[in-house]
Amino acid sequence: MALSWNEIKDRALRFSKEWENTTNEEADAKSFLDAFFDVFGITRKKIGTFEHRVKKLSDADGYIDLLWKGTILVEMKSRGKNLNKAFQQAIDYTHGLKQNELPKYVLVCDFYYFRLYDTEEQTTLEFTLKDLVQNVQSFGYLLGYQKKTYKEQDPANIKAAELMGKLHDRLEEIGYEGHPLEVYLVRILFCLFAEDTTIFDKQQLQDFIENRTAEDGSDLASKIQELFQVLNTPKEKRFKNLDEQLNDFPYVNGKLFEEVLPSASFDTKMRLALLDCCYIDWSKISPAIFGSMFQSVMNPKERRNLGAHYTSESNILKLIKPLFLDELWTEFESIKGNKNKLPEFHKKISELKFLDPACGCGNFLVITYRELRLLELEVLRATYKSGQGVLDIREIMWLDVDMMCGIEYEEFPARIAEVAMWLMDHQMNMMISNEFGQYFARLPLKKSAKIVHGDALETDWEDVVSKDKLSFIIGNPPFIGANIMSQFQRNQIVKEFNNIPGCGVLDYVTGWYLKAAKYIQDTTIKVAFVSTNSIVQGEQTSILWNPMINKYGIKIHFAHRTFKWSNEARGNAAVYCVIVGFANFDTNDKRLFEYEDIKGEAQEIKAKNINAYLIDAKEIFIDKRTIPVCNVPKMTKGSSPTDGGFFLLNENERTELIKINPQAEYLIKKYVGSFEFINNIPRYCIWLKDVNPQLINSLSEIVIRIKEVKKFRLQSTKASTRKWADYPSLFIEERQPDTEYIIIPRVSSENRKYIPIGYLQKEAIVSDSAISLPSTTLYHFGILTSSMHMSWVKTTCGRLKNDYRYSNTIVYNNYPWPENATEKQIKTIEEKAQNVLEVRASFPASSLADLYSPLTMPPALVKAHNELDKVVDAAYSKQTFSSEAKRMEFLFELYEKYTAGLFVKEKKVKKVKC
Repeated sequence: MALSWNEIKDRALRFSKEWENTTNEEADAKSFLDAFFDVFGITRKKIGTFEHRVKKLSDADGYIDLLWKGTILVEMKSRGKNLNKAFQQAIDYTHGLKQNELPKYVLVCDFYYFRLYDTEEQTTLEFTLKDLVQNVQSFGYLLGYQKKTYKEQDPANIKAAELMGKLHDRLEEIGYEGHPLEVYLVRILFCLFAEDTTIFDKQQLQDFIENRTAEDGSDLASKIQELFQVLNTPKEKRFKNLDEQLNDFPYVNGKLFEEVLPSASFDTKMRLALLDCCYIDWSKISPAIFGSMFQSVMNPKERRNLGAHYTSESNILKLIKPLFLDELWTEFESIKGNKNKLPEFHKKISELKFLDPACGCGNFLVITYRELRLLELEVLRATYKSGQGVLDIREIMWLDVDMMCGIEYEEFPARIAEVAMWLMDHQMNMMISNEFGQYFARLPLKKSAKIVHGDALETDWEDVVSKDKLSFIIGNPPFIGANIMSQFQRNQIVKEFNNIPGCGVLDYVTGWYLKAAKYIQDTTIKVAFVSTNSIVQGEQTSILWNPMINKYGIKIHFAHRTFKWSNEARGNAAVYCVIVGFANFDTNDKRLFEYEDIKGEAQEIKAKNINAYLIDAKEIFIDKRTIPVCNVPKMTKGSSPTDGGFFLLNENERTELIKINPQAEYLIKKYVGSFEFINNIPRYCIWLKDVNPQLINSLSEIVIRIKEVKKFRLQSTKASTRKWADYPSLFIEERQPDTEYIIIPRVSSENRKYIPIGYLQKEAIVSDSAISLPSTTLYHFGILTSSMHMSWVKTTCGRLKNDYRYSNTIVYNNYPWPENATEKQIKTIEEKAQNVLEVRASFPASSLADLYSPLTMPPALVKAHNELDKVVDAAYSKQTFSSEAKRMEFLFELYEKYTAGLFVKEKKVKKVKC
């Protein structure tokens, strides 16, 4: 009785394992070939002879290693020998054979590499010994099967998603949409993967479509419907007269094919699109991009930017390694030689349970499962050396996909996540099969990852997985900023935070942090999320982490400080992220990962305590302050006209207005905001404060603009703005300094090492996009334009996209200035600050944007700033600061000293001389 393909695959794996270290032709070739044919249930003695003598073209005798007349000629060589020469030798032998003896195939082999040549079609297949199981069906002719032609396949990549996208779009066009379409595509995706990974026979789906469906696609939908039913039916319950090609498909189950879907409809192009998907090699699929590719299938707009919103494999490892994986590997290394402790450790990892409450297509769960299965493989290697004592590998594989749970807002990615887990499980089963020489495909599917389709902020996580069973919470919740959230999302955050003051400015991701903190109370569950760095910067930090730490007892165990988020798909999104790992209990093993270059590798630092700003320092929260903690000048926002643009002029508008009303020239002032100051862009405003009304009335163009301002304000939805219609000639918010002042842009690119600041005369009106600091000295300028101050800025200020968003209430008013700087230190700082200004002035044609660009900053200016940094550092401490993190540790200690006793109430603050 002929062997089943599954039995042949099992024998192929055993053969590969048994002969993996064989190298010598003379000693082992005959035994090797006997065993090779036995893989297919063929007794070599009945079909072929060794050392078959033939006459070569040179008339000398040659000896074929093995000849099965009319079928196959085999030439063996010792490992590492030149197979090209062996192949030529084999071809030479065929000239001495009779017509009926000529082989259909020529196989040359060095015990590791196989090269199979079809003499009729002149095609070649090459593979290694360990990949024999993937290629056994290429030897179907040995069993009398008609030869199949296997088309060359492209590896699965973004092209695969685009092909699936075409199929999706056409099905949607004909009206097949919603839930049925999502499930339909997921099923097809599983079948495509299955036929390239030994779950199905090789190209089994492709053959079924090509051989059993009409070219016009008219019957394809009904055939696929029939296939789905077969895949959901055990072999013994199938119809006795079922088409044999259908009946060859295995029973899959796992509820994947259980639901009865409405029948679709196909045409010629759609059938070809499905066949194009079959021509892709799905066995090489990357789990790191798998989910993101196919979630994008459902959204044509996202498809143009495939994978842009999903976490890369390397970033997933940044999270799971310090969260649990490093610790597990350390434990394994300590007990791998102890046969008594290995089963206990194996059981421990098999009982772990994971939840990703924003799982998308399951990337985090898939990679986590893969890493645990790799650890299990090492446990099995240590337990069963050389595979001894393993009768059935299914009995020793304890980890399964049901250890993974998730919540996903959209249904299609949720279903993709389930399939992705099965596919990863199969890949790992094949790896262990190769290791122990036994073929094992986990069919029918009995377990699945529990992926709940729902809103994580509305779902009770206890309904997904009990906290008594859960070990870890992982993932990357949605990156949605406070300014672009929907009203529903904002309401969710306000509700989650119980409407505490300031919660309206929180990003959407903060909801997952707080909900996790509540969920893990009184447990040993550990949590780690990837999120934008906004949650550890600016005013969000205190609002989020104060309740996390002080109300829910959260301790940060590890953190990756800001790094550039990347993935393996095209359209890479430029997002700056942090990873924060925390729990409801403390640990002595706290780890900080610091990036000198946010695109580079991390340096691990052992920390005593990791605070909300991801600094090794005490728990300190920087809240808004109305006055500085140190005795320094008060900083204020610029002036805001709220005028509909009628008081504001560009260069041409200014010129035209002066032509009409020459007397208006002195009423037009320079108007400088962040953009204008940094880029040296001329802009102007009409400034009518304290101007004689008679003069104003004589200026026709000015009067027209005042009328438009009044009209604009009266139409406002804000009552306060409408009141200012009574004062149409004035700015609504007027904060203009009456002396020379330092201007600080409120928004500046994070690419610059320093925020460009400078001096303006009192006649230049500072807009509300900048901040003014009057009554200053060069000492203040020097401190504010130093690396020490920039470290504080990076940690405490908010972000507008990725740019710094400087504020007086959070950044400046909380900044700890040098404690008791000496007159000599102050003078030295002033000298170096003046030098910075003089170097700038030597480039009159260059804007500050040019001067502070990381690519074009003049060497003289770099040197001037370096000299300034040194003397500012010296005013703070005799120690040198080796990194930005060290600067922040020092500044937090100084801040705590300045504000001792001031945390609860800010009123009656006593200023400290700084």
